[in-house]
Amino acid sequence: MDKEKNLLKRKIDAFLVEWKNNPEHMPLIVKGARQIGKTESIRAFARNNYTNFVEINFILQKQYLDIFDDGFEVDTILKNISFKNPSLEFVPGNTLIFFDELQACINCATSLKSFHADGRFDVICSGSMMGINYNEIESNSVGNKEDYEMYSMDFEEFLWAKGYKPEQIEDLYQHMLTLTPFSHVEYDVMLDNFREYMTLGGMPAIVYSFVTKKNYSGTLKLQKQILLDYEEDITKYASGLDQGKILNIYRRIPVFLGKDNKKFQISKVEKSARSREYIGTVEWLDNAAIINVCYCMQYPELPLNGNYNPNNFKIYYRDTGLLIASLDEEAQDDLRNNKNFNTYKGAIYENIIGDMLVKQGYSLFFYRNDKGTLEMDFFVRDADSLVPVEVKASDNATLSLNSLIDDNSYKEIKYGIKFCNKNIGFNGKFYTFPYFLAFLLKRFLKDLSRRK
Repeated sequence: MDKEKNLLKRKIDAFLVEWKNNPEHMPLIVKGARQIGKTESIRAFARNNYTNFVEINFILQKQYLDIFDDGFEVDTILKNISFKNPSLEFVPGNTLIFFDELQACINCATSLKSFHADGRFDVICSGSMMGINYNEIESNSVGNKEDYEMYSMDFEEFLWAKGYKPEQIEDLYQHMLTLTPFSHVEYDVMLDNFREYMTLGGMPAIVYSFVTKKNYSGTLKLQKQILLDYEEDITKYASGLDQGKILNIYRRIPVFLGKDNKKFQISKVEKSARSREYIGTVEWLDNAAIINVCYCMQYPELPLNGNYNPNNFKIYYRDTGLLIASLDEEAQDDLRNNKNFNTYKGAIYENIIGDMLVKQGYSLFFYRNDKGTLEMDFFVRDADSLVPVEVKASDNATLSLNSLIDDNSYKEIKYGIKFCNKNIGFNGKFYTFPYFLAFLLKRFLKDLSRRK
């Protein structure tokens, strides 16, 4: 795994350096789903920036679970750690203490106030969001820690893993910003990269396997194992809720996405199921960073966060590779051998664009009117307007996008974005971009607002 550490550059790398260099930095909690690379990134940061690194894993090293039993003073905690392992050194100003698997030791969160006040040692905590009761952690450490939510690798990180340089990615953005179409070579190569990313997803172990072997060998097996690991964690950590009901939803996400409107419906989870029986289950999967939830807006207008129906939503996988891995074996073979996404292609493209939006910091919203005559996949916003985002699996007509822009009753919509398998263009109403530019959308909208 040492090669993997050196190979996979992540965006958290730069954040951690900035965090360390801030003289007022507080203890840091890195949140995220399991197997997205949190631990490896923190270890690599520690090796490059500290003389002393102390790592404690509360699941693998259960002997450390009681180090807070004598109180939360820093010296008492360090004394208890040293009793258990006298070889560890704590040098003020040059030691990083890394508490991993925080969910297994909630008392650790209480200690962050003491570490913050003491100030001699840098502290980073991490854990799977499946096992973190974050309300409890928040109450134990409010005002004394900083949060960073980490995701599986985004498309830019995937390109880094394949060897692309920052200047090449900047060139992609300049094409987007100046509305300059790509050459056939540029377009075809980048679309192939995107399809690889769509098939693999962003789990580091899977990406590492692919870029080192230069083929898909073994990647599906790794994906299937992650899906099984998630199921195991649901049964382990979903306390206070019906684990079977959470598993019912988790296993049926592809069923929802295979429907035309992709809407979550309790009746599709279990016969005669009632909504009240499933209260909290979708929220648990969302909080555990397994799914992205996309809410239906009451009406296409700002603000986004105060204008949606909490009972009308779609569910997407956080990682599109895991969605594809959840399909049947025949679909897998067709996908990898023929690049054919079959009946799921609309859902897969929506899923990955939604994930790319989330990884830029967007929440997900869609719209569908009561008659089903007007619908839009996603909405984002720029400085002063609402921006509809349409995702097309093929270059079909864009009736809803045109309607939203043309109809004067939607006063806050001035233009739109269309992602499809088509080169860059602008027709005076909406911008057309190939899928592989979606990871740059937030930057593009900011620059567009400045030009207005």
